Amino acid sequence: MRCSACCASFRVDFARAELDSEGGRVPDGLAVEVTAHTCRMRGTDHAQPRCAALTGKVGQDARCGIYEWRPSPCREFGMLAPLGLGDEACARARLRHGLQPLP
Repeated sequence: MRCSACCASFRVDFARAELDSEGGRVPDGLAVEVTAHTCRMRGTDHAQPRCAALTGKVGQDARCGIYEWRPSPCREFGMLAPLGLGDEACARARLRHGLQPLP
């Protein structure tokens, strides 16, 4: 859908093993350490979250700048989106940005 409301609504925590320096693919510079085993996408823990990898304006052709290397929570979120369907979390994110939920 390319609305990317989820990228500007939720905190994104993932295993440190997903970092490039640890053998994964997520660029180290886009993550902050949370614990010895967990990282967070930079910008997603702000009062008004916005992932540092997000480009464009939410709801208007926004996209992930590291789509091929995004962490597992981003890969798992909205698995129904390619079918034109949204889930409850997707609906909350879209409403937060003034967008109508998907059917």
